[in-house]
Amino acid sequence: MDGYEHPDAFDDPRISAPFYRYCPGDGGDVLLLGVVHDHPASVGRVETVLDRLEPTTLALELPAAAIPLYRAYATRLDDRDHPTAGGEMSAAIAATDATVAGIDAPSWSFLRRLVTRLVADRAPLSTARRVLSSVGGATRTALACRLAATLSDPASGCAGVTDAVEYDVSHADTPTRQAEHERSHVSGVTALLRATDSGPKRYRDETREACMIDRLDALRDDGDVVAVVGVDHLDVLADALTS
Repeated sequence: MDGYEHPDAFDDPRISAPFYRYCPGDGGDVLLLGVVHDHPASVGRVETVLDRLEPTTLALELPAAAIPLYRAYATRLDDRDHPTAGGEMSAAIAATDATVAGIDAPSWSFLRRLVTRLVADRAPLSTARRVLSSVGGATRTALACRLAATLSDPASGCAGVTDAVEYDVSHADTPTRQAEHERSHVSGVTALLRATDSGPKRYRDETREACMIDRLDALRDDGDVVAVVGVDHLDVLADALTS
């Protein structure tokens, strides 16, 4: 990824420091692209970056079981050549020939790490139940996505799970307008998440991030990696991958 350490190389307002983190390593390098689900600026960000770079691996914040569904979405394009479903994740797959890897939970390593932490922390039973209940829901969603990928109309098999989010901005708007709207949206959502933070959510998210870090560190041994992840994970992942 020589020459792409800085987002200014792309001359695109959607590709800027808060959403773009370059993590050099002894093996391959990792480029983290922060995204907001289904936001036009995020879709444009991953498409523009992957059109210029040729990573060995495209890592997505999706469970491995969901990757076939998003591969199917990536083959169904609208008149602007954007996938009709799957947002920035299917757009990323459509934009590169790199090997695609799902790095998010649920996975066996995630479950082992989560249970070990709950036991070590002597978490209250009520907290453990809420955490494991959310994991169960995520597992059912991942399996539904895997099944939907086998259908002739994948979107119909995962209705309500991969539905698009609507924003007051579209792909037809200028990159500057998209970037401004995305920044405003992220600012509002971040404040809301801080106000609603909870113990079960921290257990789940911190364990997810630890597993994503391990997975990205392993993937970079094979070459350069572009990782598309939620913008709220960027700081933790970048700090770990550059330490």
